[in-house]
Amino acid sequence: MVVTPTDAGAYPVAVFLHGCNMVAGWYERLLAHLASHGFIAVAPQLYGVALDLDDAKDIDATRRLTGWLADERRGLAYVLDSVFSLHGAVRPDLSQLALAGHSRGGDTAFAVALGLGAGATSPSPPPKFSALIGVDPVAGLSRDMQVEPKVLTFKPRSLDPGMPVLVIGTGLGPRHVGGPPCAPAGVNHVEFYGECAPPRYHVVARDYGHLDMLDDGVPYVINNCMCMRNMDGSKDLARRAMGGVMVAFLRATLEDDGEDLKAVLANPGLAPAVLDPVEHDLA
Repeated sequence: MVVTPTDAGAYPVAVFLHGCNMVAGWYERLLAHLASHGFIAVAPQLYGVALDLDDAKDIDATRRLTGWLADERRGLAYVLDSVFSLHGAVRPDLSQLALAGHSRGGDTAFAVALGLGAGATSPSPPPKFSALIGVDPVAGLSRDMQVEPKVLTFKPRSLDPGMPVLVIGTGLGPRHVGGPPCAPAGVNHVEFYGECAPPRYHVVARDYGHLDMLDDGVPYVINNCMCMRNMDGSKDLARRAMGGVMVAFLRATLEDDGEDLKAVLANPGLAPAVLDPVEHDLA
């Protein structure tokens, strides 16, 4: 799935990796929020299967996708021109490239950024990522059952992807609805942020669950039976809050415009959903 701005111009690109057992198209409204603020979002459909603790295929697919983005004959620019029929009006600026992912996709994004797993071959060097986002990332079922290759080391500041990192968490993610929680304590956003080297940013959508950023209308079992969710508020509030923080972070890291990010950090109450805690570490 590719979601683009509507106005002509050259735009930064964000690659977004879906969660385990999820469909990339279920994140369309979240990614449309990014696109409406001037970012091209590319969301591939990966192989991730529940209970499969080997992430090698998703890591390899992400690296291949990154190389494909810059393919002059069949890459992203070709898709925008020939498939979307934009005829050069909307152009990708791959010098401004971010990598993001939700749940297991967040763990995959970290693995790719950290250079873990076997590398995919490419006829030319792929474009480099300059920003990393984990949306309620999950590294496995527990500390002893991480997805391979293991990302978390359980050592503070041990993960250094060489770029700024934003970790978004959910307050209800560690809770369960009968089965195991979708974002278990010890392998969720708290640990990811704690292990990231600066510069790093951390916000938590306090009153929302692990899947509350998905589109409305996802299958009933996904929406109601897998993860604890917010029963009172609209998912749109979660999407706009998370999407807004993502936009502010991307503007600061890719476009050198940190005003929105500074505003969110100074006054989290500006967000449409409660963000608590909000923290960052620049050095």
